[in-house]
Amino acid sequence: MYAITFAEITAMLGQVWWPFFRLSAAFITMPFFGNAYISTRVRVFLALTIAAIAGPLLPGMPEVDPVSIHAIAIALEQIAIGALLGICLHFLFAAMAMVGQIISMQMGLGMAMMNDPANGISVALLGNYFLMFTTLMFLSLDGHLVALDIIVQSFERFPVGQGISEASLRYLIGLFSWMMAAAVSIALPTIAAMLTVNLTFGVMNRAAPSLNVFALGFPMSMILGLCAVLLSLSGLPSIYAELTHDLLQQMRLLGGS
Repeated sequence: MYAITFAEITAMLGQVWWPFFRLSAAFITMPFFGNAYISTRVRVFLALTIAAIAGPLLPGMPEVDPVSIHAIAIALEQIAIGALLGICLHFLFAAMAMVGQIISMQMGLGMAMMNDPANGISVALLGNYFLMFTTLMFLSLDGHLVALDIIVQSFERFPVGQGISEASLRYLIGLFSWMMAAAVSIALPTIAAMLTVNLTFGVMNRAAPSLNVFALGFPMSMILGLCAVLLSLSGLPSIYAELTHDLLQQMRLLGGS
């Protein structure tokens, strides 16, 4: 008669327990799943369900005493890796919010702020619009499913108990420059258009000093800025799809296979 040992029981439980920690941390830090609209119970249930489904397909987990200091260290390691992967996805949404912020500043709407209850912060009006628009596009592209697949595959690159490499942290820091470049490249046409408008009003002010440029320039800047935003939205879906593919590919290189 075969007798199962305590070590084998802990190894079988670890096939679900350690992925649960990593997935839970990812759900907390990811842009869509981490919003305040989704309750903590739903996140925990999703993480536990995915861990139970994907656990038997993952590499073997280390046999660790669940009440030891080593188990606590492994749990913290999984939380750090999951948060790392979730933060990577945040750069994409932060880039689009930054686009709205830059355009708002150029249009003179930098003070038009609104509360974002999902993240608990105040963002520019256009920034919130771009954020909602791109969130719907991300879900329509099944980007959340690809991100979950990358997190599950991260157990191949980051096995449980192996720690986080310094190169991965440097790679995450490098994504910040990618976010800034993506935001500026999207907002650059609108910035150029608004710069032309401001230069035009500057010439008018020098040519006709008696003309009240401030009373005329502010509404015209808003109207022309909205027209520039309308024109930029026509090409935004294709650009956003390329940025999403690029970031998910970089996220796969960081934590996937």
